Amino acid sequence: MTQVITASRRRVWPRAALALTAAGVLTLTGLPGLHGDLAYAAKGKRCDSLPGVTSTRPGTNNLPWDRGLQVRAPSERDSYTYDAPRQSFDGLTLPGDAENPTAEQAAQRAKFLAKFDKPYTSYPENSEERVFARYKSYLSNGNPKYKTFADWLEGGYIMPHNNNKRGAAFETKVINDLGLVGEDWLCQEEIAIKDKNGKPIMVSDGKGGQKPLVRKFDAVNYKTGQFLEFKAGPGRDTGQDLANRRFLEDPRFQNGELARNGRISYVNGQSKDSATTKYLGRMAEQYKGTDGQPRVRAYEHLSTDVPKYKSVSYKHVSGTTRPDPNFAANGNNRLGGAASRTIGQSPETPKEMADRIRRLGGSGPARFGVRGPGGVDFSTLDLAYVGKPVKGKGLPYAFSADKVQDETQDKGWGGKAKAQLISDSFFTWLALTPDKFWVNLNPDQPDQIMDKTFGKTDAGRVLLQADLQMKHDYAKDVDYRKDPGKQYAEAMRAANIPCGDTIRLWITPKTAKVRADDGGLYILDTPLKVNVDHIDRETPDPNGNDCRLTQAQRDTANGLLKQYIIPGVEKKVNTSADYADLRRVYSARVAAEYVRQSDAEQAGDYHTVINSGDVARWPVRSPNRSWTPKQTWDDYMKSFTKGDYSLPCEVGGQQKMCVMGGVDFGKAPKQNITRVEFKAQHPNLEKTTKIATEGQTESADNPALALLGGGSAFAGDGGGSTPTPTHSSEPTHRPSPSPTDHSSTPPANHTPSPSPSTPAGGPTPPATPPSDGNGGGGLAATGTQVLAVAGLAAALLAAGLGLLWAKRRRTGRQ
Repeated sequence: MTQVITASRRRVWPRAALALTAAGVLTLTGLPGLHGDLAYAAKGKRCDSLPGVTSTRPGTNNLPWDRGLQVRAPSERDSYTYDAPRQSFDGLTLPGDAENPTAEQAAQRAKFLAKFDKPYTSYPENSEERVFARYKSYLSNGNPKYKTFADWLEGGYIMPHNNNKRGAAFETKVINDLGLVGEDWLCQEEIAIKDKNGKPIMVSDGKGGQKPLVRKFDAVNYKTGQFLEFKAGPGRDTGQDLANRRFLEDPRFQNGELARNGRISYVNGQSKDSATTKYLGRMAEQYKGTDGQPRVRAYEHLSTDVPKYKSVSYKHVSGTTRPDPNFAANGNNRLGGAASRTIGQSPETPKEMADRIRRLGGSGPARFGVRGPGGVDFSTLDLAYVGKPVKGKGLPYAFSADKVQDETQDKGWGGKAKAQLISDSFFTWLALTPDKFWVNLNPDQPDQIMDKTFGKTDAGRVLLQADLQMKHDYAKDVDYRKDPGKQYAEAMRAANIPCGDTIRLWITPKTAKVRADDGGLYILDTPLKVNVDHIDRETPDPNGNDCRLTQAQRDTANGLLKQYIIPGVEKKVNTSADYADLRRVYSARVAAEYVRQSDAEQAGDYHTVINSGDVARWPVRSPNRSWTPKQTWDDYMKSFTKGDYSLPCEVGGQQKMCVMGGVDFGKAPKQNITRVEFKAQHPNLEKTTKIATEGQTESADNPALALLGGGSAFAGDGGGSTPTPTHSSEPTHRPSPSPTDHSSTPPANHTPSPSPSTPAGGPTPPATPPSDGNGGGGLAATGTQVLAVAGLAAALLAAGLGLLWAKRRRTGRQ
């Protein structure tokens, strides 16, 4: 028996030895799949063990960057939520708060803060008391970075906390979206970096000593050599740059001991800023694998973050969580969306913008934050969408603006004034009846510049100023000493036309493109047109020109004017920053008419505003508070009589020095494009816009455009964990499409006469047009057929908004 056992053992030991040898080989050579589980499992944890990770679909071999993708497909972009309870304190104030407080203010502040005499940790988390106690503790450290409580609240208290919460939520989202689950994926993995000799690389610990250099990755897969860094914002943590380089130089991640051709992939939730783009590009070029491929890659998993929080009423100071002021009916205290949050941080001047960026420093957008106001060019802000108004819930909306890659002092300022102009104008168009919507710069009619009530609003001011600006631009372009005026003058001589015609010049809409259905109104394109026509005037020509043309000569002269001069002026009206406010007011009018029509079908929050005649809540605001219509008329008359410039000319056979010096939406051509055309030309706009009512995003159809809005049923609703809302891509109602409608509108009651000016040698910019049966001068009211049916005198000044309202009534709303 003993011999049998011994023999048996002799046969087993070789097999055991072989197994042990194989195990040793596997461990020493770093066969993929074992090292994450064995050598490093104590440092990281399986990604699918993290809270909120629900995916069970491994995506190990099908990651976007492995397929050569750098940006998430537009059709896949969506939003995600994160808990942001501190956002509830946006709006909290401190008595006596000032950057350079007076003695009285300083005493007031000290007396107030003295109430909070316990360590801030003694107060409940996310309580008003804890905020004030923590600020008091901050001040006690001496030489505070933030000079005011308001600055500290934003940059030192709310923003860092939100960024941490947002980062964790984005990490969970990426894991779920890309399927980073299973035993091969580890999260929060810390790797001690070694040099080529296998020794730990030591770095300063900031306390006079040294510590091993460690690179912590958000997700790691040793089997496939994936080392991932997630950033919800547009940037990167520059503090990891050294660790990145040393990691890529660590032989264990080059030759396969721990991972063959180990690659770092940055996954950003927003489009990268320029510094991050350049850095990753340099790293990709410098570090290549044995296969010749870059070992540093970048992918933009574009997703919109939506903070979840609740509005609170403050106990120790008056006020509540900052509401969204845009389009807020009856003082609606709804929570702010991305528009109000971003715009609320927008300083009034470039200098203040530069100070803000410098003040936030490493805790701001440059480090890990969502793009702040400096990531939006507010000079291009306009209204892009309004939803169907629902009583008691306000109005969903979305602004559009050019996106700026980096936070700079040149952009990001002035947002409050632009947004307020759009919102104020929206209410102005609702409150006043359309017969008030006219402006008139006419030397013959100094007493009929504009309606008195309309003249108390910024909407009226913008219209009148735009009329004057157009006259200045016309005068510049018709100067015969340079093109295009030179070309025009040569064409006039070739046609043997002795002088220009006495003309009127005014702006009307071209055919506008919109898409309206039960999901809301999408304002797609609202181009403007500059018109020219003959007019008679009683006020003498400032140059003494009494040249008279035949009808045939008039037609030729004005035809040449339309060929050489008008296109340039029209381009300015549609693109120049000088007319940006006019375009904003125009878009607000389009939206107001949509809401007016919706209210006619079912009364809502705006019902008491419509046709009330009360515009006291939307006056001319700073810095134009002292403006009056007479001021603009005086400026016009100065231009008319003295000219914008002087030039040699011939009048009546004598050499002299000649001088050179409105807006009418009386007709509104319009087109509500079909749903098929809408989806073909803007395949992702509906989904992206819905997301924009929750948080700031970029247009999936135009990466250069930022969308930011508010008023969503989801925005700011709740303080606990909330599932990501779904976005319907198909409205429940499909109205039948309307063809292009060139119908005219009933005239307004006011009919001021035009205001031309005719210099010798060429036409001069006229003022607003004559009535011609189309309403008054300037910005006359326009409307749709359905408003005529409703018995209104006129409406829809700017819209060109075919919204098929009339057709829907005729067809029984099919």
